[in-house]
Amino acid sequence: MDRFVILSGCSGGGKSTLLEALKRRGHHVVEEPGRRIVVEELEGDGSALPWVDAPAFARRAIAMSLVDREEAAIIPGTVFFDRGLIDAASALEHMTGEPVLASLGQLHRYNSHVFLTPPWPEIYVGDRERRHDFAAAVAEYERLSAVYPSLGYDVHLLPKLGVEERADFVHSVMGFE
Repeated sequence: MDRFVILSGCSGGGKSTLLEALKRRGHHVVEEPGRRIVVEELEGDGSALPWVDAPAFARRAIAMSLVDREEAAIIPGTVFFDRGLIDAASALEHMTGEPVLASLGQLHRYNSHVFLTPPWPEIYVGDRERRHDFAAAVAEYERLSAVYPSLGYDVHLLPKLGVEERADFVHSVMGFE
């Protein structure tokens, strides 16, 4: 859907912070499925966690991303997603070899413009939900920076600037005033 715009890239690269800035500017936003799943699993003593059962985690992220898309379809205007279906499908395919990315990626399209946060070690911080190290975040970034163009998306690398300048960059690329 052309109204759905993905923010992806390196974990810990400032996606969620940028999403909040876009929300303050009046855009609708959808929070990252992975973080929501981790919080739910930790609160419920579940095992669909990336450090316990990564394939189950990716499958839940795919399911949640599909629901997010359905719910966002009734929202007017541009909707920004912190990660989403392609990230989850790419992770599952990478881990298991299941060929899910091409079919899901073509059936459920996003706006052709995709914004990637580059690896930025100066701001990377692990926490309760983000337990992987920076090297794993960079490996994920490298995979995603190849996946999106392979699916026909125009990738825009977000500059390592303050959040408002990043939001200005997104607005510029998208043609917003």
